[in-house]
Amino acid sequence: MLNVSDYRVSYGQSNIISGMNFSVAPNEIVAVMGRNGMGKTTLMKSLMGVIPSESGSVTLDGTEVSGMKSYQRVESGFGFVPQGRMIFSSMTVKENIETGLTTTNSRHVPRDLYDMFPVLLEMRNRRGGNLSGGQQQQLAIARALASNPKMLLLDEPTEGIQPSIIRDMARTLKEIRDQRGLSIVVSEQVLSFALDIADRILVIEKGEIVHEELRSNVDEAKVASYLSV
Repeated sequence: MLNVSDYRVSYGQSNIISGMNFSVAPNEIVAVMGRNGMGKTTLMKSLMGVIPSESGSVTLDGTEVSGMKSYQRVESGFGFVPQGRMIFSSMTVKENIETGLTTTNSRHVPRDLYDMFPVLLEMRNRRGGNLSGGQQQQLAIARALASNPKMLLLDEPTEGIQPSIIRDMARTLKEIRDQRGLSIVVSEQVLSFALDIADRILVIEKGEIVHEELRSNVDEAKVASYLSV
């Protein structure tokens, strides 16, 4: 579904992502883990076209997207939940989700989104800024799903979320994968969340993949050692 080949991203003279190679299968959930400053957010933003790449290839379902602008990548099948959620605080919940419909022919929020996130139906006329952190995260995910993506990218979704909500989020994301048949890449520092959700774990350091394991036989201590300062 996603193939990233010899991928490089730089800020000025600083090389942030260095010749990265990885792929994501259809219906697979991959967690990209690493400490702060190791390139996780840069990778996610560059895959969405928010930050330009220097070289390399990114294909989504066989289509080369590395030269596309962000909105074209959404049209091609990317959905993005940014770090910090970035919802529109003065707009209602319903209006926030509707901003994700721009690449579809629909003008109305699909009922299945409200079925996945019942609290959003209940609060659909409330301003996004009045929601809790966990509710805003659900809203950001629903907004990304409104464009019917093939690939969902989530950048540090557990940041600022209480542990009980984190467990619910893991369950919800797996349900989304199963119901919609999409692939998910999530950047994360919370190992327990990654182990709950991922089929495969990648660890990055200084913009390079330094460790990769299937969830089914993961060495938790080894992955944790990469995450400790």
